[in-house]
Amino acid sequence: MGAASDPADRRAAPGYPGHRAADVVLSDGGTVHLRPIRPADAPRIVAMHSRFSERTRYLRYFSPYPRIPERDLRRFTEVDHHDREAFVAELAGELIAVGRFDRIDPDSAEVAFVVEDAHQRRGLGSVLLEHLTAAAREEHIARFVAEVLPENGTMLRVFSDAGYTVDRSYADGVVHLTFEIAPTERSVEVARDREQRTEAASIARLLAPRSVAVVGASTRPGTIGHTLLRNLREGGFPGAVYPIHPTAKTVRGLTAYPSVADVPGPVDLALVAVPAEAVSEVVADSARAGVHGLVIVSAGFGELGAEGLARQRALTGTARAYGMRVVGPNCLGIANTAPAVRLNATLAPTLPDPGRAGFFCQSGALGVALLAEAHRRRLGLSSFVSAGNRADVSGNDLLQYWLDDPATDLVLLYLETFGNPRKFARLARRLARRKPVVAVAGRARPPSLAGVGPAPDERAVEALFARSGVIRVDTVPELFDVGALLAHQPLPGGTRVGVVGNSTALGVLAVEALSAADLSVPDGYPVDVGPSATSRQFAAALRRAVHDDAVDALVAVFVPPLAVPSAAYAAVLVDETVGGGKPVVATFVAGDASPGDPPNARLVRPGPDGAPGPGTVPSYDSVEEAVRALARVTRYAEWRRRPAGRVPVLSDVDSERARTLVAAAPGDATLVDADAAPILAAYGIRVEASVRAVDARAAVDAAESLGYPVAMKVAEGPLRHRLDLGGVRLDLADADDVRRAYADMAGRFGGTLPVVVQPMRPPGVACVVDLVEDPAFGPVVGFGLAGVATELFGDHAWRAAPLSVADAEALVRAPLAAPLLLGETPRAGDPAPVAAAPADTAALADLLVRVGLLADEQPEIRAVQLNPVLAGPRGVAVLHASVHRGQPGSRLDSGPRRLR
Repeated sequence: MGAASDPADRRAAPGYPGHRAADVVLSDGGTVHLRPIRPADAPRIVAMHSRFSERTRYLRYFSPYPRIPERDLRRFTEVDHHDREAFVAELAGELIAVGRFDRIDPDSAEVAFVVEDAHQRRGLGSVLLEHLTAAAREEHIARFVAEVLPENGTMLRVFSDAGYTVDRSYADGVVHLTFEIAPTERSVEVARDREQRTEAASIARLLAPRSVAVVGASTRPGTIGHTLLRNLREGGFPGAVYPIHPTAKTVRGLTAYPSVADVPGPVDLALVAVPAEAVSEVVADSARAGVHGLVIVSAGFGELGAEGLARQRALTGTARAYGMRVVGPNCLGIANTAPAVRLNATLAPTLPDPGRAGFFCQSGALGVALLAEAHRRRLGLSSFVSAGNRADVSGNDLLQYWLDDPATDLVLLYLETFGNPRKFARLARRLARRKPVVAVAGRARPPSLAGVGPAPDERAVEALFARSGVIRVDTVPELFDVGALLAHQPLPGGTRVGVVGNSTALGVLAVEALSAADLSVPDGYPVDVGPSATSRQFAAALRRAVHDDAVDALVAVFVPPLAVPSAAYAAVLVDETVGGGKPVVATFVAGDASPGDPPNARLVRPGPDGAPGPGTVPSYDSVEEAVRALARVTRYAEWRRRPAGRVPVLSDVDSERARTLVAAAPGDATLVDADAAPILAAYGIRVEASVRAVDARAAVDAAESLGYPVAMKVAEGPLRHRLDLGGVRLDLADADDVRRAYADMAGRFGGTLPVVVQPMRPPGVACVVDLVEDPAFGPVVGFGLAGVATELFGDHAWRAAPLSVADAEALVRAPLAAPLLLGETPRAGDPAPVAAAPADTAALADLLVRVGLLADEQPEIRAVQLNPVLAGPRGVAVLHASVHRGQPGSRLDSGPRRLR
């Protein structure tokens, strides 16, 4: 929420950089508010100084410095936020740390900070350094210098561990440090690793409390407070439980207290179930009691409109200012099934069995149904969070937590919206490299910049998920279909799927479904053992398939013969496939399961606690459902086997020159061809020369200045690239050709016709490269082949910027027409395609990488189109380019660490 979480930030004097304020998470999971200093902070600076130990004062000021002189106090608190900046860390109404820089020459500034003793070793020094360097870069400061006493090992580590290249020297009893503050790959990696650890720690405190207060606990059955307290106790939570009730002495046999602050022992977590108008007082009461986190079940906030949203922001700001994180409001609650925790802080009466899946959803109303379905399907959960309005804790926080959670091997997400989609994509990509992530997500087509480029459609959003390795499904049932497969079966090693069953019809259906899903069926399959096969014969066929080196996964289909129990066949399916290292899905069309049992329960081998054991084969109602789940998991396994790829550092890119050119360009304007070329050239993208002409004489002059042969094109409008409609003339060899071509085009399209003349380039496949600033995902790079057919069918693929080389190579291959780049070029009148020289796809990928870097590093560039790009055997030629400059879009995943 940043500056918006502190009303004082908004009341600051003109010129105060409120955008630099931020709520941040510290290494122990607590929060503080960070903001630029104000003159009014002077009394609290003095108070903080009085709490410093003698050692802390000496290490910071190199002297005892028992009190701050008035002159120094004014210098400390009255800064211009340009040459001199200072940040304070605020917690529970007190200042607990301060960091500052003072410019010493145009490019350098001295940096220093100090943290109150009680809050040292919480990571405040690292956070202050991140925000100071970001502010300094805004003021065009290139490097920091610092002086540190040799015995101040903590401060030396803050600088050395930040990821910058630090030069050290020692003189006069002081260590002198100098380092450039431009972000480096290492500094970004360090900051993101710290972000992951701190945000994970904040969630761990919520999910493993030692004590819980239920605010609004009620003696009346059916009320939310009564339900929360009952579920918490009946779930077996081993810690202290404190009902909070204004008048009752006891609730459900437990001693009740009128407020959280009245509880005699520490309270880690408060469950809040009171009317919306009373929540703010509960938050303040919990702050006084030192509560770590709040789960606010109460509704009546952001879901009701502007007034409710303002209340929501106010309570979140207060909570963070006192070190607390908030789940909700308007949520179902949180749960942790670990045997040592057994936390059911939800409105759901029964949780699924303990298992290895983490589950996040936004909807409180739907959450109960989702948990019930997980329980019905016997899909065990490790932890569950329903975030409701997501005023604070979001799905991104849970991705951070589950990354290193040893109890979680699989992540399920039900997402309605994205708070910070760029961060989601980054975190999901990192998590999915270790653990599968399955998501049901909204499918609304995002808007785009009108008139400056094509909008990424639904396939663009799909591609963005695919790049992150997220298995995106369409429905809640499919979420559990895929989840059951991932929870109980290994990942496939390839795309070859064997089919074994006792029904010819089901075998054919399986093969057709596999083919439609781009999965192959090896020779010899399907294997049909026949309707009268015994369980031993079925077992033998399964055994051969599991040990067949030509098979990567297995689909088992079975229709029990009349009057023959299916239990023996289910048992051999489990026995023959467990431990085979290949995923197995099954469809038992009928059987002898108990009434109400889900299909997969027939094939579950329960462990000693009743939960599914290691020999679990998921079974589906239909072959199509089984294959669909297997296909999604197979694509994920393919993604995971591919190298992750890194965004390359290109030596010929001059981002500073590009920044200067972009700053000098007109605002909210589109630069075309020669005007756009210098910006693109700074990223190594060469636009072919072109000259505009408005009559035949000027066209001839242009051609002679460029050198024959030339091409002539209509300069503007939809005919510009239309060779088929006469808007483009090629291979004009001399002045007479140019005059005749111009006369013909002018006669066809209008008397005074603006044209563009260009040198001819070797033939190639015409392509289109786009950059669009998508409002949800930020900058995305698009690629497709040029031409009416591909435009008509929207054959365009997209990836989020910046692109690794692997991303760019995949983007080149993604359009349906991409095989044309490999040499299959149909010619009019030919009975079949003829072989042509393959295009230089490596050069195309390099071009896409450069466009992605431009998008990532120059936020004022809102759209780019390179059309056409000729891709030939010896490289690419960009014939036309347009660059749109405007106000930079929101980049929520850039800059120093902060909570949204």
